Amino acid sequence: MITLILLSLVVGIVAGYTGVIPAWVQANFDFLINCALCLLMWGIGLEIGGNRQILRQVGSLGYRIIFLPLAVAGGSIAGTLFVGSLLGMSPGDSAAIGAGFGWYSLSGVLLAKLHSVELGALAFLTNVSRETLSIILIPVVARYAGPFAAVAPGGATTMDVTLPLIVKFVGTDMALVAFFHGLVLSALVPVLVPLLV
Repeated sequence: MITLILLSLVVGIVAGYTGVIPAWVQANFDFLINCALCLLMWGIGLEIGGNRQILRQVGSLGYRIIFLPLAVAGGSIAGTLFVGSLLGMSPGDSAAIGAGFGWYSLSGVLLAKLHSVELGALAFLTNVSRETLSIILIPVVARYAGPFAAVAPGGATTMDVTLPLIVKFVGTDMALVAFFHGLVLSALVPVLVPLLV
């Protein structure tokens, strides 16, 4: 999946640089981005709506289940604020990148549209890197820091891409927690990124 994403990015850069994209596509690029964004949101809604039982099961776990995604959200934003200050970035820009929580396709598009293509590209690369590092780190974190810590690195991806890894290395008991964690963080991305930038 990561190879396909990076390949798409490279093909887009080459196509933009060489000018092979027709003028009518370039003139309607904002519209096409909005359509792609709506399709992404529709897909997430479809996934949530098709899994009605998961919300009932999450309710049975109690209010404490919300603390993990909120702590991860706070930690992600605080971490990017710190690194952003070292790189001379504005607090809003660095916090907005951190609020992508690993959802590179949405955060990159949002920031490219709301701020600049450069910030969108940085958000895209940062969040792709987070997902890649999560795939590498989840087995290690699960072994040395425990099941809840193993859910944290994946961010929003724990409801899809990194969920099988979490189940494999932590067990099926954490599947529901991981799914809810990813669901909450995915819901926060389209709210927090525009607010922070």
